[in-house]
Amino acid sequence: MSFFTNSARLIFCPRLRQMERFDQRIDELQQQQFHYLLQTASRTVWGQHYDFAHIKDYSTFSQRVPLQVYDDLRPYIHRMINGESDILWPGITRWFAKSSGTTSDKSKFIPVTNDILRKCHYQGPKDLVAFYLRNHPASRMFEGKGLILGGSHSPSPINQRAHQGDLSAVLLQNLNPFVELFRVPRKQIILMNEWESKLQAIVKATCHAHVTNLSGVPSWMLTLIKAILAYTGKQTLTEVWPDLEVFIHGGISFEPYRSCYKQLIPSPNMHYMESYNASEGFFGIQDDPDDPALLLMPDYGVFYEFVPLEELETPHPQAVPLEGVEIGRNYAMVISTPGGLWRYLIGDTVRFTSLRPPKLLITGRTKHYINAFGEELMVGNAEKALAMTCQETGAIVREYTAAPLFQLSGKAEGCHQWLIEFEKAPADLADFAQRLDQHLQQVNSDYEAKRYKEISLAPLQIVVARKDLFYDWMKQKGKLGGQHKVPRLSNNRTLLEALIALNQSPSA
Repeated sequence: MSFFTNSARLIFCPRLRQMERFDQRIDELQQQQFHYLLQTASRTVWGQHYDFAHIKDYSTFSQRVPLQVYDDLRPYIHRMINGESDILWPGITRWFAKSSGTTSDKSKFIPVTNDILRKCHYQGPKDLVAFYLRNHPASRMFEGKGLILGGSHSPSPINQRAHQGDLSAVLLQNLNPFVELFRVPRKQIILMNEWESKLQAIVKATCHAHVTNLSGVPSWMLTLIKAILAYTGKQTLTEVWPDLEVFIHGGISFEPYRSCYKQLIPSPNMHYMESYNASEGFFGIQDDPDDPALLLMPDYGVFYEFVPLEELETPHPQAVPLEGVEIGRNYAMVISTPGGLWRYLIGDTVRFTSLRPPKLLITGRTKHYINAFGEELMVGNAEKALAMTCQETGAIVREYTAAPLFQLSGKAEGCHQWLIEFEKAPADLADFAQRLDQHLQQVNSDYEAKRYKEISLAPLQIVVARKDLFYDWMKQKGKLGGQHKVPRLSNNRTLLEALIALNQSPSA
């Protein structure tokens, strides 16, 4: 008898009925979020500056309030950090999620208000579990523990008025104590600051626990799994946690890691579920296990807008609300939230596969792509082509990055150079490279056009990375653990050259 799991099902039933009617209420729900945000923030410094009290429709809002990036909001956020109230959102904000967004050294401090915690960050995981239990009636996930692998920066004071940390640490610090009954390890371990010490502490604290579910970024969870197997001497994670049934993942694409996880967790009862959560908010859930697209959650207090990607670099890019998007088009996502972010370009690119309900795929980052030769290669294209190539060759990719290589001999202007760390190397690297190049042409017509008769692009090149290269680079940058990740695609060679140089040195 799965008492706790069945009780959870009963609790989630009313909410499930609400979510199953999203396709009928999308426009209404987004209008509700729009008016809630403007009315609530109308007396803040920001709201008075843009006269929110007299904005009645989206057209006025989009004309009056410019699109924002972090640097635009930074002065206001600094005032919030220093204890001023009613700046971007009503009241005083005590918590800030420290985020670099990528692996750059520059930190951002994203306000984490009580309203965004309640309406968005905590509501998302509840809804995710509701969908999972609906889709898997035999689940017993609450009869064991959940292992959530979070960030490596525990909460610490910025000053006497405010605290900062990785989002996962901020969420854990404010978590309902009841949830502690269903998770491991204890808070003191998961909030340890130094990644490698924390990793070993998690291994020792959880290898004998009854773990039924995992949550985290695929790359770092894979590091933990390997550490657990090394510590226990087991070959598969199923031997360590026989009742493990689901890995809830996000942050980066799961596709490059799927084969590796299937090898390490060979159980036929293992499931995988993606979430779209970030320091700025929780936005989407994979509600259907047979559909990789994510349901965009319309009632978390977030108002969504989308800028067609081809317009993003124009002097005055025009956004459209959710009701104005088209299927199959790449957009940069814009959010306004109860965390005090207004018309904020979050940095992600998405493509819709359905409008009612709204379902999307994350196709990359606005700054992570290759368009050196007009090929417009997005991360989503790269992930798909790589997955197809691995399936054909039996190879398993652990990490990779790619960038343009210019001025090759011959008529082509250059090519793409890939640096790949293999978990399982292909038998024939040249064949792997050729297949990858062909699949990139298959999934990206612009890349195919530039490859035609090598007018602009020569065949791609692959450099094989030594074992743990990417881990060593992240360690060198102080970016181990949590939500940190290596950019998959870059439009210049700065990152790739640094990694290739490190590739020539011994493993750290």
